[in-house]
Amino acid sequence: MYLKELRLANFKNCESAELAFSEKVNCFVGLNGAGKTNILDSIYYLSFCKSFFNAVDKLNIRHDQDFFSIHGTYGFDGKENELVSCVQKRDTKKSFKFNKKEYDRLSDHIGKFPLVMISPYDRDLINDGSDLRRKFIDGVISQFDPLYLSALLKYNRALLQRNMQLRQFADSRHFDRTLLQLWDEPLCLCASDIHEKRKRFLEEFRPIFQHFYEVVSGAKEQVEVGYCSKLDEKPMEQLLEESLQQDSYSCYTNVGIHKDDLEFRLDGHPLKKFGSQGQQKSFVVSIRLAQFEYNYQKIGYKPILLLDDIFDKLDDQRVMKLVRLVGDNHFGQVFITDTQQQRIERLFEDTDINHRIFEVESGHVKLISNE
Repeated sequence: MYLKELRLANFKNCESAELAFSEKVNCFVGLNGAGKTNILDSIYYLSFCKSFFNAVDKLNIRHDQDFFSIHGTYGFDGKENELVSCVQKRDTKKSFKFNKKEYDRLSDHIGKFPLVMISPYDRDLINDGSDLRRKFIDGVISQFDPLYLSALLKYNRALLQRNMQLRQFADSRHFDRTLLQLWDEPLCLCASDIHEKRKRFLEEFRPIFQHFYEVVSGAKEQVEVGYCSKLDEKPMEQLLEESLQQDSYSCYTNVGIHKDDLEFRLDGHPLKKFGSQGQQKSFVVSIRLAQFEYNYQKIGYKPILLLDDIFDKLDDQRVMKLVRLVGDNHFGQVFITDTQQQRIERLFEDTDINHRIFEVESGHVKLISNE
């Protein structure tokens, strides 16, 4: 699978663009703020029905315009081209189509065009709260397991309703345990399934991640991704019962898979406290490459890989190793952004990797090299 063509109109700072891509590596070079990352974000949209950076779709419309549109044409070996389209107008609901047919549920699209994005914001996986780490694990599993995604959506809906019910109890000063159990039942049913699939995923994911960390870093540190969940200790039903008084006071559900977390360790120590910038960078790049490999093993074809301005904080040797790694036949189509055109050109001087280089300036994109 690969993205053959991309057409944009009024997406962020890009007024219009019509681009044809290499099946292997495509690079976008330009100054900071030129719009390189916006091109990658439009490709991300076509896989996930949303922006990687901005959850409010209408804020991605170019200033003073009424809409944005993204159209992608994908090629598959032995199959006809497939078209994915996204149109967002300021005053209407987002339209998302596959082969000109609009989806009833956007969740039905997730997994059709698997994609992995490596971004400077991945450092937030280490430094920010547990919500981002849960989103990571949920995003990986959801791309190949629609039943997991369905259970997660049901769990989140029940959680929202339970929290609203707790607030209503507080406002009315009347607590009804029987009424609350209406939301406890779907929470418990979904939580058990989600918890087991998360554990199974990490058991399979860890050795893949450890392999890529060794390849990317060239180091021998021991790295670990641990899973922290109270469901390892007690079933969801018991956790809810024990937390009932606290929930009624806080008007919030304090236990469940929505409180799970991942623990990142380097030689047995917390990565956030003891890892250098280079080690942290290698760690998150390796996590994303392992995500690529894991999805590849599950779905049988190669996801698209987006590398957004990731060469900062990596020395030249690691940069070259990474480019050669993603440029080999094991990986599929790759998109790279960088501020230094000379560095990109130098990386491909002594390789036979098929690639195209595009220059981005103030939202305008032009092809400058096709090899």
